Amino acid sequence: MDIFEKIVNRMGPLGQYYAQGHGYYLFPKLEGEISNRMIFRGKERLVWSLNNYLGLANHPEVRKADAEAAARYGLAHQMGARMMSGQTEYHEQFEREIADFMGKEAAYLLNYGYQGMVSIIQSLVDRKDVIVYDSEAHACIIDGMQLHFGKRFVYPHNNMQNLEKELQRATKITNQTGGGILVITEGVYGMAGDLGNLREIVKLKKQYNFRLLVDDAHGFGTMGATGQGTGEFLGVQDEIDLCFGTFAKAFAGIGGFIASRKDVITYLMYNLRSQVYAKSLPIAMTIGALKRLEILRNEPQHKEKLWIIVNALQKGLKEQGFNIGKTESPVTPVYFTGGPGEATRITYELREKHNIFCSIVVYPVVPKGIIMLRLIPTAVHTLEDVKETINAFADIKEKLDAGKYTGEGIKAMTA
Repeated sequence: MDIFEKIVNRMGPLGQYYAQGHGYYLFPKLEGEISNRMIFRGKERLVWSLNNYLGLANHPEVRKADAEAAARYGLAHQMGARMMSGQTEYHEQFEREIADFMGKEAAYLLNYGYQGMVSIIQSLVDRKDVIVYDSEAHACIIDGMQLHFGKRFVYPHNNMQNLEKELQRATKITNQTGGGILVITEGVYGMAGDLGNLREIVKLKKQYNFRLLVDDAHGFGTMGATGQGTGEFLGVQDEIDLCFGTFAKAFAGIGGFIASRKDVITYLMYNLRSQVYAKSLPIAMTIGALKRLEILRNEPQHKEKLWIIVNALQKGLKEQGFNIGKTESPVTPVYFTGGPGEATRITYELREKHNIFCSIVVYPVVPKGIIMLRLIPTAVHTLEDVKETINAFADIKEKLDAGKYTGEGIKAMTA
């Protein structure tokens, strides 16, 4: 079969919805300044779909730092990979400061979070090594493991009994191969908002010889007393061997970092293919990252405001009888029963009747028969936004329970 014929006929799990959803449910355009309210299709909507956790996207000092750095250096500088011609004093300064903030010996600045994680996994392990990972690992972790030529074992999400069984299997193999074991989990799981069971995982280090890599994309900046992340929140930061963070969430930017022992970071600097063979993070964005880190350290009010909104939203939803799962983070899922048909109708009514824009998740991301609306609270949301949203969700839930979003229900609504 011709490759083009094959792909356009299959389209994939999301592409199959192209004709019905493109431009509205998929690839929607939000316009205007990044904030709690933006424009969608010509109307202002209350937006809960942006990972601007601390509200730094439009913080005046961040905007000023970004603008001045871009005016001085442009967005091309430095031209080249770090190893060849892309190294600057600002890259090195950020690495020193983020390592200190994370409580690790050293850190390495990454041009992108996603490809950084892919390359970190590839660089750490060879065919003699075994990876053990959580079943709900992010796509960047899955993609990284696909480049691994050795064994990899998955354990059901946060199931410590099964993790130990997989560690036993991995230990038998590595005893024969002379390799090592890498356990990969997340700090905050970005869909359900629950936390990786880091306390129990690090306890297993007393019995099994492994290194722990934590992807804390949603935890960095939002969790813990200082915003260091989920490790700080759970009191196990020192036991995490490799801490990964991204700028795409709390930092409202582009890039990421990995923090660990100095000798490990030195190894990664010389072996991360996504950094060795790709352009370094532009100097303007690096200067912007330094400003964001300064604000995270010196202005705790942004994280405090975030959690005021998080607590109000989650408390209000639970009091109204909504199922928000086991979230312990700002990520706020709201679960309903139904299929893609009900999901599209719920989303449409939220946007067109209530002017609320949030992300919707259906199978295969969640099990069949489940609809998840994912809300991302930020420091720029207000308590009035929370009240408005809970009232809208109550209206939606009442109609869903009454069957008004089924095929027959839609006919009755429009009759």
